[in-house]
Amino acid sequence: NSRTVFLLSQLEKINVDSVLGASDNARCVTSKILHLVQSQEKTRKEMTSKGSTGIEVILSTLEVKSFNFCSYGLIAVLHFIIMKCGSRRANVIVTKGGTQILLQLLLTASRDSPPNEELMVLLHTLLAKIGPKDKKIGMKARINGALNISLNLVKQNLHNLRLVLPCLQVLRVYSANSVNAVSLGKNGVVELLFKIIGPFSKKNTSLMKVALDTLAALLKSKTNARRAVDRGYVQVLLTIYVDWHGHDSRHRYMLIRKGVLQCIKSVTNIKLGRKAFIDANGMKILYNTSQDCLAVRTLDPLVNTSSLIMRKCFPKNRLPLPTIKSAFHFQLPVIPASGPVAQLYNLPPDVDDVVDESDDNDDAETESEIETENDDDKDQHFKNDDIETDINKLKPRQELGRSLEELKMYEQFFPELSENFQEWDLVSKEPKPFVPDANLSGPIVVPTASEE
Repeated sequence: NSRTVFLLSQLEKINVDSVLGASDNARCVTSKILHLVQSQEKTRKEMTSKGSTGIEVILSTLEVKSFNFCSYGLIAVLHFIIMKCGSRRANVIVTKGGTQILLQLLLTASRDSPPNEELMVLLHTLLAKIGPKDKKIGMKARINGALNISLNLVKQNLHNLRLVLPCLQVLRVYSANSVNAVSLGKNGVVELLFKIIGPFSKKNTSLMKVALDTLAALLKSKTNARRAVDRGYVQVLLTIYVDWHGHDSRHRYMLIRKGVLQCIKSVTNIKLGRKAFIDANGMKILYNTSQDCLAVRTLDPLVNTSSLIMRKCFPKNRLPLPTIKSAFHFQLPVIPASGPVAQLYNLPPDVDDVVDESDDNDDAETESEIETENDDDKDQHFKNDDIETDINKLKPRQELGRSLEELKMYEQFFPELSENFQEWDLVSKEPKPFVPDANLSGPIVVPTASEE
């Protein structure tokens, strides 16, 4: 009987009855619902409560193509509900098919020239909020043709922070899919992101953080990582990290510095990236910066990430090591005059004698969605082999303090545990067969007739 329920019922009726003048009526009802959601917390709780059909009615209205004129108001309602009620409502929107509807609206709105900036900001903000809740959003965006819409908006509005920020957040969600990452990389997203990130600046730090997170997700693709190495971006990332490390004396932008390290970590997953890192003197740079961060406990994430990168990129050598790289010298008992062992001993100290074949079979990346879905299923059913699941093995073993031979000396004090007592049947005048009670540790002692 509330006003909200009445307005939602009116909106639902308009969806069913496509009569003349329905557009003006829908516009009026939408504006009233938006006003109630923005002004009254009671209305927001009523629309998001269990059993309420408010979100379903709004999504069904957005799905009707003839009512695109009221799309902005209804999207604003969903946006306000998500922002005020938290991400727990995002699951409801996803389960009701909201992702598909919002992507279709994004595709429709992008056909306008120029597209409505307010509508694009709301749509991208909503997609960025509900995207992590929908594991198939990358596939849906690619099928609907909405994958490059956000990228084109960033290219055309590079200096419009209000629009670029939610677009990058959506690209970050898309990039979690390896097929999307390859497709976006071919369209120049890696080069575009390097135009956004740059030297130390206190302006637009939120945009810098999102851009670095998006770049780190994209560089997990080996195709994009090779593209970054070919264009010399490894040296650029190290220069940016040193610049932020030198200027961030109060450690207020630790997340941005960690974002740069995550990009370096992603690009060094390939052999070319590790070689470029070594050639750019990355080992010395990360070692020196890590030494400066040891005194500050809050910078431990930077030290840990730097250590992982250095361990991954450090040249690998076989044992025994006859060079100065090792603190110990393992001398073989017999060294042949010729052969592979002698060749290893004759190598100069700065040569990596372990052949890195990690990328030899990864020249072509699979771009089929079937393989991506299989990978997602493997991640969902992943089990940690280090965790013991056998309960019998987890139980502590109880061992006797004395041997059984030593315990037999106490047998005379507890005859009921060893003697076979029988119950006498008074009818047949014969002893009954003894049946032990499962709830008792020992037999039930019943006196015989003779004992009575």
